[in-house]
Amino acid sequence: MTRSPAAAVASIEVLIHQEVGRNIDGLFAATNGGLWSAASALAAQHRPSVAIITGFYVPLGTPPAAETDGPVGAALLAGALTRLGIACRVVTDAPCHATCAAALRGTDAALDVVPLGGRVDDTIALWRQLGVTHAVSIERCGRSADGTPRNMRGEDISAFTTPLDELFLAGPWQRIAIGDGGNEIGMGSVPASVIGAHVAHGEKIACVTPADHLVVAGVSNWGAYALIGALAVIRDDWRATLIDCLDAERDAAILRAMVEDGPAVDGVTRERALTVDSLPAEVHHAKLGAIRAVAEAYATA
Repeated sequence: MTRSPAAAVASIEVLIHQEVGRNIDGLFAATNGGLWSAASALAAQHRPSVAIITGFYVPLGTPPAAETDGPVGAALLAGALTRLGIACRVVTDAPCHATCAAALRGTDAALDVVPLGGRVDDTIALWRQLGVTHAVSIERCGRSADGTPRNMRGEDISAFTTPLDELFLAGPWQRIAIGDGGNEIGMGSVPASVIGAHVAHGEKIACVTPADHLVVAGVSNWGAYALIGALAVIRDDWRATLIDCLDAERDAAILRAMVEDGPAVDGVTRERALTVDSLPAEVHHAKLGAIRAVAEAYATA
């Protein structure tokens, strides 16, 4: 019997629900089915126009820079969507500009940059004018209960982070979010008590900004891989292109460009290295390959 699309997407979600040291099994349980919800919302749009929010600054990095998690997945997703002829743009703030620009090199996605401490009104107006249908936030620090953006160590990074929460919420676009620690935009869809009960500094760092569709992954870049894979399962007219875009060589090239030219640092080690969340590239490429294998198996079932 042919496997259902929902079952295939669920198996992809299982792959990204892998604990890597943050104790987020409770967040996986609270958001189970989020990948199907997010991918279905995007796949159902006749003519989608997508805007991706990313960039998480590490002020104590060596050197201070945006982290490698987030822009890699954003660039891979943006590249996949633009290859399908889908309008796609990325937004970040000034501290993360160089890293995101390096990540997007070679794609046709536009990059919107909000000044540090600036307002998002102009970007909201632009997105409405362009008819953006879906905002996708990938590993972007969001506001906690007192309005302060905090990193996983509980440190206030508001001096280095322009709140893009208002842009995400402004609409009329649907809101999809990907995160891995509880402090990212979209995590307001998970009860703060759940984040507090499982994640270090959870009560302090929990983001209050909700999403319509929330994907939690062990590493946020994996969530972007999974969204590409899930879309490949759901949309047969997109399938071949999206499977081709689940490309480890392209992923490696994006990471290398970010680290060498951004620069970018690992968010956990805070070092300038070809790692994401302290894990070597081989680990991430194995995950990408496993997701691709599910989409390929569905295509030939």
